[in-house]
Amino acid sequence: MQRKFSATNQMQSWILLIILSVIWGSSFILIKRGLVYFTPLQVGTLRITFAFLVMLPFALKRMKKVSGDKWKFFAFTGLISNLVPAVLFALAQTKLESSLTGILNALSPLFTLIFAVLMFKFKPNPFQTGGFALGMAGTVVLSLINSSGGLGNMNAYVWLIVLATICYALSLNFIKYFLSDANSLTITSLSLLVAGPFSILILLSTDFIARLNFSSEIVFAIICIAILGILGTAIALVLYTKLIHMNSPLFASSVTYLVPVVAIMWGVWDGEVLFPLHFAGMVFILLGIYFINKSA
Repeated sequence: MQRKFSATNQMQSWILLIILSVIWGSSFILIKRGLVYFTPLQVGTLRITFAFLVMLPFALKRMKKVSGDKWKFFAFTGLISNLVPAVLFALAQTKLESSLTGILNALSPLFTLIFAVLMFKFKPNPFQTGGFALGMAGTVVLSLINSSGGLGNMNAYVWLIVLATICYALSLNFIKYFLSDANSLTITSLSLLVAGPFSILILLSTDFIARLNFSSEIVFAIICIAILGILGTAIALVLYTKLIHMNSPLFASSVTYLVPVVAIMWGVWDGEVLFPLHFAGMVFILLGIYFINKSA
């Protein structure tokens, strides 16, 4: 049975969708700036550390109200939806342009559909099955584009983004089906309460402290990662989780319709070059999402 939403609910959902698109579409250029002076592991874990610190006061107020059997879902969401993708995106951007990672981020709804089918007995229709096929075809095209804009050997770093979007999709379904009774602030803060200490331990195990100095370049890189963690992770996750509860997992994951547009705008501003095949791959992916949502 399909859920029905009021006009007010739909309007609020679309407003949240646009805000999230701008926030997350800007994330990739911030990752790029952080990678100038830090390793991918440091960028990813520092991002989650900032998000954890911002959400810590909210988590401490809520942790005693959560039953013991729910903690495994918060832990799963914190690690799989936050820490792992943060590192994967940073690692991928050592070999991919920020605008391309923004395009590939649009794969989340495809895998959201797959996990809904595999885990929650959702029955896809032909449009949705075809949409998944289109999206994966676009991914393959993007993974084969070489530096001159033609087709060449497969770029394995593309598949790191694919893995990150699989993590997002899996966690999204867990939130919807296992944490539906918790509000967005509780889910975000308690998930980060689990992921945060892991991030700090991993960060301090690297040469992060040795890299620190008071040069303007280092300070700027840290500010970019702080914005990424506080706005792009902590605050955005609260808004995203709220959107999931207000609408549906597939609608919420459709934030990725607009994220590539924002990411491309930042990439063009930063002098990145995209070839016609990049846009062809993006069209395949976005068409796939359209068909997935057409009768969702």
